Amino acid sequence: MTHEQLVSFLYYLVPVGAAAALLFAWIQSRKVLKSSEGDAGIVEIAAAIRKGANAYLHRQYRGVGIFFAGMFVILGILALLDMLNPFVPFAFLTGGFFSGLSGFIGMKIATAANSRTANAARNSLNKALRIAFASGTVMGFTVVGLALLDLSIWFFFLRFFYTVISPVASAAEMAQRITSAMLTFGMGASSMALFARVGGGIFTKAADVGADLVGKVEAGIPEDDPRNPAVIADNVGDNVGDVAGMGADLYESYIGSILSTCALAVAAGYGFAGVAVPMIMAVLGMFASLIGSFFVTTKEDATQKSLLNALRKGTWISAALIAVVAYFLVATLIPENRGLYVAVLSGLVAGVLIGFFTEYFTSDHYRPTQQLADTALTGPATIIIGGISLGMLSTAVPVIIISASVLISYYFAGGINNYNHGLFGVALSAVGMLSTLGITLATDAYGPVADNAGGIAQMAGLPEEVRQRTDALDSLGNTTAATGKGFAIGSAALTALALIAAYVDQVRLIEPDFSFNLTLTNPPVLVGLFIGAMLPFIFSSLTMSAVGRAAQSIVIEVRRQFSEITGLMTGSAVADYARCVDICTQSAQREMILPAVLAIIVPIASGFILGVNGVAGVLAGSMVSGFVLAVMMANSGGAWDNAKKYIETGHHGGKGKEPHKAAVVGDTVGDPFKDTSGPSINILIKLISTVSIVFVYVIMQYSLL
Repeated sequence: MTHEQLVSFLYYLVPVGAAAALLFAWIQSRKVLKSSEGDAGIVEIAAAIRKGANAYLHRQYRGVGIFFAGMFVILGILALLDMLNPFVPFAFLTGGFFSGLSGFIGMKIATAANSRTANAARNSLNKALRIAFASGTVMGFTVVGLALLDLSIWFFFLRFFYTVISPVASAAEMAQRITSAMLTFGMGASSMALFARVGGGIFTKAADVGADLVGKVEAGIPEDDPRNPAVIADNVGDNVGDVAGMGADLYESYIGSILSTCALAVAAGYGFAGVAVPMIMAVLGMFASLIGSFFVTTKEDATQKSLLNALRKGTWISAALIAVVAYFLVATLIPENRGLYVAVLSGLVAGVLIGFFTEYFTSDHYRPTQQLADTALTGPATIIIGGISLGMLSTAVPVIIISASVLISYYFAGGINNYNHGLFGVALSAVGMLSTLGITLATDAYGPVADNAGGIAQMAGLPEEVRQRTDALDSLGNTTAATGKGFAIGSAALTALALIAAYVDQVRLIEPDFSFNLTLTNPPVLVGLFIGAMLPFIFSSLTMSAVGRAAQSIVIEVRRQFSEITGLMTGSAVADYARCVDICTQSAQREMILPAVLAIIVPIASGFILGVNGVAGVLAGSMVSGFVLAVMMANSGGAWDNAKKYIETGHHGGKGKEPHKAAVVGDTVGDPFKDTSGPSINILIKLISTVSIVFVYVIMQYSLL
């Protein structure tokens, strides 16, 4: 078999990998659904959560559908005017569809697994973990499977088109046309991810903040108390934000890193062999994740530490497997540049290190969060100051790690001698980091299921040991969620960098003689940097204000129900849970529009005024400031959350004491930090890059500079 035949054969592994991932997700879903949901009380509460989550997603997808229809028309007109590849409008739709579908499937299984996890916790901690983690694997492997399916459909269709329908002169030209067309459909995935993350984040944190401020602080009732009218909305929010939103987010990162790397492989002169490397590595990473998932097991008397070690064991085994097979993949497909293997390793190691240091700064097992809990002794002001300070300090390590990964990838890939080779290496490091997404996302997505299980146990009045077991899983879920957010932010930075390089490459494909002037002394570039650096802050302001306004509505509604529903505080009357769910849904749908539109309009408007060079400045500025701001917000929020839980375990007087009330205030401030604004910035910095790539021809034709 010749090298060309081998490359052609390997491409067929992509649809095979997609089928394997989706089959495994289906098997895991059957495993979850076969377990018992419990008695009537558990079933009734779980049904209310499912109903609320379904109602929210139905309304969100209806609104997003209008946006996608409008964008399809705009892209279609540009395609008819020969300003876009004619396949872009359709690829935009498929990217958004598969991104939304991955979040929808994840949410459906999560809302089915929460009650089953609570019921399993009656028997043992280990059984509850197995069900919750199985639901997480459905999310993880659905995202990977649908992404590989979308990639394979478009790759084989475009290859057929440029071979049979509209033949091109050479394999190099075909590779260039295919990757250029595929690169643009990341915009659909990014758009859907932003709506899912922002809308879900506003919903979940408005409900959470409203429930905490009135329930815990004012009324003095426990978390997840059935007397709290916002308790169902809070549990619904865990699913629409942390499951559906996270799934769409990482789907977009995963597919964006692969697409940008494929385009840069062609620019580096590696042709179809180079394009195959990120696609096949994604397939191999899926199989490595599948194998690693079987190692996530614990003994029946598992402790918190052993639970965390079980999850780590699965991810580490997956990473070790891909580290081995990646060498043979690179050596086989691109034997002339085995330094690319070091680029893959740098991405893998960077992902592990960012996860570890995120855990260090946010877990109550380490000094930073324990010291933050100590500041609660002097009131809410000091714990808020301490949390912001901790978040700022925590930005140093991820920046150093990503910077080191970029330099290592660039130089070992041959960047000193060939600029394009170096950029391909940097992009490949992002693929390396995301290659084990199947199991990484599984360990993250299981957290909201455990959180819901705890809420169901509390509302259903299950024995105290059940709540203790679900709290242990929830606490572990907070750690894995914080780690997952750090991983998502790190991968977003590398993916955004690869997309910027792909943007520059697209400009040169349109106009080979175009002369870039990206020096800081060039005014359009400098102004673009300022605009880009400002954008994440404006975006975060909009999303946090949205949470604040929505939360105010919930606070007013919860207070109203406490005062007007006779017997609610004594437990003899039932709260109007549906009203709070409806308020959160309406607020989230209304408030998510402006941030999403801003992310699309700013790069286009900047391009018309500042030109191609100015847009490059916007992309660079938003990537740098967005990465640092996202790390700061995510880690501050995670530390506040776990500082509260640290106090609830009995430190500084435990629940109900003044330090605990101060910690609840800190956690309430941190909620939109870590679950709305921070995670949404990941998508923002990638969406503006993909928008710039899609509209690059229009910008070049009609810019003022």
